[in-house]
Amino acid sequence: MTPEKKRQTHTAIIAAAVVLGMTGMAYAAVPLYKAFCRVTGYGGTTQEAHAAPDHILDRRIEVRFDANHAPDLPVEFAPKQMSETLRIGETGLAFYHVRNLSNEALVARATYNVAPHVAGPYFAKLECFCFTDRVIGPGQEADLPVVFFVDPDIVNDPDTRDIDTLTLSYTFFRSASPEAQALLHAADGQSS
Repeated sequence: MTPEKKRQTHTAIIAAAVVLGMTGMAYAAVPLYKAFCRVTGYGGTTQEAHAAPDHILDRRIEVRFDANHAPDLPVEFAPKQMSETLRIGETGLAFYHVRNLSNEALVARATYNVAPHVAGPYFAKLECFCFTDRVIGPGQEADLPVVFFVDPDIVNDPDTRDIDTLTLSYTFFRSASPEAQALLHAADGQSS
């Protein structure tokens, strides 16, 4: 093989490796970004907790509730209460109500965030209906619980210590995952 041919082969291998690497990075970007947001609370992403804090502060904070849904999802979706005031560290319970307005079963998934975004790392959920596909039958209604608390460390952070109001916002959208299609198929089989 001539030196020119070796150089062309070497360049082709490098170019192919770059293309494969960039394709891999493109596929990994979304899961890596989601993991980054969950760990850091970036963009108002809340934290998941396994237990409530062992101390509750006397200071109170208001948590407001917001609900949205994608335009292509024929549902009514709203919080059952507009807000709840609780002591920092105290466990709260809120419900969101969803109703399918169509004559077909839907598979929907909810995502969430907290505003202001800097408070995301201090808002923790013990129970949540988010990030799971949910079958909502024709005309079906459901009350979906969220069990949460605001971490007492919020008062130690100079960026969050003066916050006295948070907003927890959920958005429901139609799920297009392969698992969603399997859920719809199973739901259709049960209704027959």
